Amino acid sequence: MSIQGLLVLLFLSVLVESTIGSTLGENGSLSTTDHHKSKGTRWALLIAGSSGYENYRHQADVCHAYQILKKGGLKDENIVVFMYDDIANSPENPRPGVIINKPNGKDVYHGVPKDYTGDAVNSSNFYAAILGDKAAIKGGSGKVLETGPDDHIFIYYTDHGAAGLLGMPSDEDAVYAKDLMRVLKKKHAAKGFKSMVFYLEACESGSMFEGLLPKNINIYATTAANGEESSYATYCSGDVPEKIGTCLGDLYSISWLEDCDAHDLHKETFEVQYERVRNRTDESHVMQYGDMSYIKQFLYTYMGATSKAHSHAPPALTASPSGSISRAVSQRDAALFYFLYKVNRAPTNSHEKLEAKKQLYNEIAGRKRVDDSITKMGELLFGTEKGSELLMKVRPSGQPLVDDWECFKMFVRTYESRCGKLSTYGMKYTRAFANMCNAGISLEKLVAVSDQACSKKPHV
Repeated sequence: MSIQGLLVLLFLSVLVESTIGSTLGENGSLSTTDHHKSKGTRWALLIAGSSGYENYRHQADVCHAYQILKKGGLKDENIVVFMYDDIANSPENPRPGVIINKPNGKDVYHGVPKDYTGDAVNSSNFYAAILGDKAAIKGGSGKVLETGPDDHIFIYYTDHGAAGLLGMPSDEDAVYAKDLMRVLKKKHAAKGFKSMVFYLEACESGSMFEGLLPKNINIYATTAANGEESSYATYCSGDVPEKIGTCLGDLYSISWLEDCDAHDLHKETFEVQYERVRNRTDESHVMQYGDMSYIKQFLYTYMGATSKAHSHAPPALTASPSGSISRAVSQRDAALFYFLYKVNRAPTNSHEKLEAKKQLYNEIAGRKRVDDSITKMGELLFGTEKGSELLMKVRPSGQPLVDDWECFKMFVRTYESRCGKLSTYGMKYTRAFANMCNAGISLEKLVAVSDQACSKKPHV
C-alpha cells in the first residue's frame, strides 16, 4: 500500500474512533441521549395512595421522587403523578406551600405536576394510566403512560398496605394484588414497554408480588417489606428540628431516594442500590421479585441522571445519615404517633388538647374493636385454641396469599360492611380473610360470625 493510502486509512481510523467516542459514554456504555433515542423513552408513574396530614410522608416521598426524575432529564409529559394534594397547604403545615422529605430539607413540592389529585386518586384511574387508556380516565389531567415496545417504565407507589392490597384515599377503594397483576400482564401483552421497574413502599408489600409476578414479562420489582411485616416511617417529629407534627418520609423510600441523590445514576446498577437500601432499611426485609436480569441495568435507564449529586443528598449515605435522626415508626403506628404528638404539643387545658385527646382515644378504641372482632371470629370459626393461629398463618414462600382472589375481596368488603372499616391499623388483618377463603369458609358463615363478633344479631 502507498504512503498516501496509509495516510487515508489512518485518517479514516481516527474519524471512526472519534465518532464512536462521541456516541459511547464511560466504559463504552451508550450516553444518556443516544440511549434515549435508540432504546425508547423513559416514562414514570408516581403515586401516593393516602390522604390526611398524618400521612404527610407519602406525598413527600412522591414529590422527592419527582425532583429526582426531573433533574434526571425526564419531561413532565412523561411523568404521571398521583397525590391527594392536601398536605402542602394544610392548616397544620407550619410551612405553607412547602413539603420537605428530610430534616432541614429543601422544598420538594415546587413544580410537581398535579395530574391526579383529590378523588381522582383511585384504583380505576391508576390502572387506566398504566394501560394508557385515556377513555377510562375520570377526572385529572388525562395524562397516561402512552408507551410503546421500546420504552422503559418506572413505577413508584407509596402508601399503607396489607396482605394482598394497597390503600387508596377513598375508604371504598383499594388496589388488590391480583388486579394489579392483571393490569401489568395486559400492558406487557400489548407490547406497552420494553422493561419496567416497580418500587413499592407499604406494609406487607411483598404480598403484592409473591407467587404472582412472572419472571418472563420484563418487570423487576422491589418492596419495602416482605409479605408479613410492616414497613416503617422515619424522620418523625420529636427527632427533627421542624415542628411538622408527623413523619417526613418512609425508611425504604428515603433510603432509595437519598441514594439517588448521592450517587451517579449512570454508574449505579439496581443491584448496587438494592444492597444499599436493604442495609439501611433495617426494620423490615427489602425484597426483590420478577425478572432478576434487570438488576444489572443502570438506574439512569429509567430515572435519567445528572452529572452531579442532587441538592437533597445527605452528607454521607449511612444507616442513619444524621446521628440522632434515626427513629423509625411502624406504618401501622404512625397515626398513633401523630395523635400523641398533637396531645403533647397542645397547651394545657386548651380546646386543642381536648380535641387531640379525643382523636387519640378514638384511635385506640378503634384498634381495640378490630382486635376483639377478629379474635372472636377466629374462635367462632376454628376454636379458642387455634383461632388466632389459623387466621394469621403464613403460607410457604413462593405461594400467593390466597387461591381465590374474588373470595378474598368479597370477604374483606363483607366484614367492613358489617363491622366497620378496617382502618390503617386494621388492615393488618387482611391475611385472616385470605385464610378463611383458603379454608373454604362460606360467605354465609362469614356473615354470621361477623355479626356475632361485632355484636350484631347473627344471620342464619
